[in-house]
Order: sequence, then structure tokens, then C-alpha cells
Amino acid sequence: MNQEVRFRLKHVIIFLSIIGFLFFYSLSSNRDCESEQSSRSNGDGADAWEAGQGRDAFLPNRRGPTIYAVTPTYSRPVQKAELTRLSHVIRLVPNVFWVIVEDASQTSSLVTNLLRRNGLQDRSVQLFAKTPTNFKLKGKDPNWLKPRGVEQRNEALRWIRNRLKHDSLGDGGTEQSHSIVYFMDDDNTYSTELFEEISKIERGKVGVWPVGLVGGLMVEKPVLNRDGLVLGFNSAWKPERPFPLDMAGFAISSDLLLENPQAQFSYEVERGYQESEILRHLTIAHDMQPLANQCKDVLVWHTRTETPKLDAEKTLQKSGKISNDGMEV
Repeated sequence: MNQEVRFRLKHVIIFLSIIGFLFFYSLSSNRDCESEQSSRSNGDGADAWEAGQGRDAFLPNRRGPTIYAVTPTYSRPVQKAELTRLSHVIRLVPNVFWVIVEDASQTSSLVTNLLRRNGLQDRSVQLFAKTPTNFKLKGKDPNWLKPRGVEQRNEALRWIRNRLKHDSLGDGGTEQSHSIVYFMDDDNTYSTELFEEISKIERGKVGVWPVGLVGGLMVEKPVLNRDGLVLGFNSAWKPERPFPLDMAGFAISSDLLLENPQAQFSYEVERGYQESEILRHLTIAHDMQPLANQCKDVLVWHTRTETPKLDAEKTLQKSGKISNDGMEV
């Protein structure tokens, strides 16, 4: 009998020992997990979050030079769609100031409403400059037949130069704060990363980078030597141009525009030479600042929106009706 009691007691002791071991093991594991989680939150993890893993990774350039993004635009069925897409990019980049210039005799309510709806009234200006009749495309003219956006980009340059001069006077003649000008057409596709690169442009420099889907190539890009200097460009279309690159492939430090008031666009140059026309006053290829991972990353694409087929709408208009009556499309 005593032997049986001792046997049962032994089993109880073993059972309790196992339970105790498991209990203390679980407590130890929880402490380790909490410690690891805490280190992720307060140590390296916090640094990683601040370095770009958190929400602010989608809001680059919270601080940086003002980027004046110049967008010529004109009334057409896809205008609002194009500008809406562009506005969503600009909303994500706080140091961009949007300069919209309409090819019209006055500003439109469509653009005004779009800026208001996207909360960009304080980060934009709405201008207008009508293209002279003799430089307007007619009927079925191909879009390359005459230069486009000349009047509008020049109007934007006038406005930017006046603003910079006014700001300089307001600062008592002190050194002008750094800013950059970028010609941002409304039919292209832009990554927010591009503006992080543009913000790196130094005073007195023109920054350059690749552009995708342009000039008959998958990509046009600056060609660099071993020292990282721009030797030329890989353009297949009119490579003899002084600067054979796309309008989306460069941005200009604004001090260069103030120092060279003659730098602007012109109706008098042949097709494809608008970029060269302004850049020839500002820089040479070797002095350009290569960006976007030494011109290895594509962050902007020369996309174009297909012209919508509106045959049914035209038929409706002949009967004195429209499908968008009272609506802004």
C-alpha cells in the first residue's frame, strides 16, 4: 500500500514538474517576443520606418527646392482626364508648384474646378496664352506639323521669372532660394520618384535622365563616360540635334533662367529643335547633371492618350442634343 502511494506521489511530482517547466518556458518565450517586437519598434525598426518603409515613403520630398512644373494644355475631350491623372501625382509631391497655361483667350472653369477639387489652389497658378492663328494646326494636320506649346511655355517662363525677381526683392536682395523648372506635358506618365531626382539638381545646372517610349526607341537616355559625365545621347530620331532629348528628360535650375533671359522657345526652329533652342542658352552636354541612378532608371514615359471615338456623339449633336448636357466630362 505504501509502495502504491509512493508510486502515485512520484507521478504527481513528475506531472507538476512538467507543468511548471512549460509554464516558465512560455513566460520566457513571451518576454523574448516582446523584446524583439520592442526592438523593431524602437530600434532598427523605427529607423527603417523613417528611412522610407512607412506612409511617408509615398510622399517624397517633404522638404526641398520648389519645382515649378509647367503644363501647357488645351481644350479637348480628354483634357480633364489628362489633368486629373497629373494632379494626383502632384498632390503626392509637396514641393511641386503647378503652372498650368491654357491655349485660350482666358482661363477655363474646367481647370479652375479641377484645381479646387484636388486642393491645389495654393500650389498652382492658372495662366492663359493663345497660340497665333498661323501656328495653329488645322483639320487633319498631323500633330508634328507645327510647334506646339511654344506660346504657353514662354508665358510660364515669363511668370516664373517675374515671381523669382519679386521674391528676391522681398528678401531684401539676399541670395535667391533654390528652385527648379520642369516642363511637364499633360499626356506623359510620371513616377513620383522623378521629382525626388529633380530636387537633387544643383544651382547652375540642368539635370537630365532617361525617357521611356520616345523617338522610336524603348528609351532615350544620356550616354555617360566612366567619370559620369554626359558624352551625348542615344537618340535615333534626328541625332544631329545639339540636344537630342525629349522635353520630359530635363529640368533647369531657375538661376540659369534668370541669368539668361533670352532662353525661351521659338516658332522659328524646325521640328524637334525646341529642347535644343532653350538649352543652347543654358548649358553644354558635358556640364549637365545626370540623375536617376546615373541615367539607368526610367521614371517618366512619353505616353499618349488615344483619341476617343465619338461618332455617336457627333450624330447626337446633329439633332441638337449632347450626352454630357449639364456635366463636365
